[in-house]
Amino acid sequence: MDYKAFFIIFISVLIAEMGDKTQLATFGFATSTDSSKWLVFAASALALLVSSAIAVLFGGAITQYLGEKTLTLVSGMMFVAIGLWTLWGLR
Repeated sequence: MDYKAFFIIFISVLIAEMGDKTQLATFGFATSTDSSKWLVFAASALALLVSSAIAVLFGGAITQYLGEKTLTLVSGMMFVAIGLWTLWGLR
């Protein structure tokens, strides 16, 4: 097992998820007195697991058609576009 790659991926995803809408939504559900905190944890963890599986499967499939440089460029452009869209909505 490539522990260095595992650690880098773990830290990158953990930092990216901090303060993300997903975490804020989970925080909101956890503040509800109607739901068990373990239920909120299990449901949100399963949702993250499924979304990560989709990303890995899609990422693995698309690499057959596009190179790593192209994917990095497209991903970066998508992040910039989402950021601009978010800022535009703040007006």
